[in-house]
Amino acid sequence: MTDFLHPSIDNDSLRAMSSLALAHIGDCVYEIMTRSWLTTSGLVTNRNLHRETIRLVCAGAQAAGATAILPMLTEEEMDVFRRGRNAKPKSVPKSSSVAEYAHATAVEALFGWLYLQQRYDRLNELFAAILPAAQAWFGQK
Repeated sequence: MTDFLHPSIDNDSLRAMSSLALAHIGDCVYEIMTRSWLTTSGLVTNRNLHRETIRLVCAGAQAAGATAILPMLTEEEMDVFRRGRNAKPKSVPKSSSVAEYAHATAVEALFGWLYLQQRYDRLNELFAAILPAAQAWFGQK
């Protein structure tokens, strides 16, 4: 049976994957980490959970988080981050700037790459560093 929660991908296939494909899976990883954190942090009403999830998963909050983790990234992670940042999506949401969206895509690509490598400890380390920056960003809006 295939384990869809813990996919195993060889390094050549991972390198061949587009940045936007990595960002596609990374978006889900980032959101489930956010939802898990919110749920275990004591928010109990669906309305509050949904509102907070939207707030922390938006491009602006992710871009603020990108700034927080950049000094922590290894050279290899930085390469994945740059590839994600330089990806050319077909559209950018009206709620974010092109720069914010590029940095959010970079974070998502990095999270997708780490997830597909099954580097869960590193994902948790980076997510823990992103949270305060994402929360602070929202407070400034």
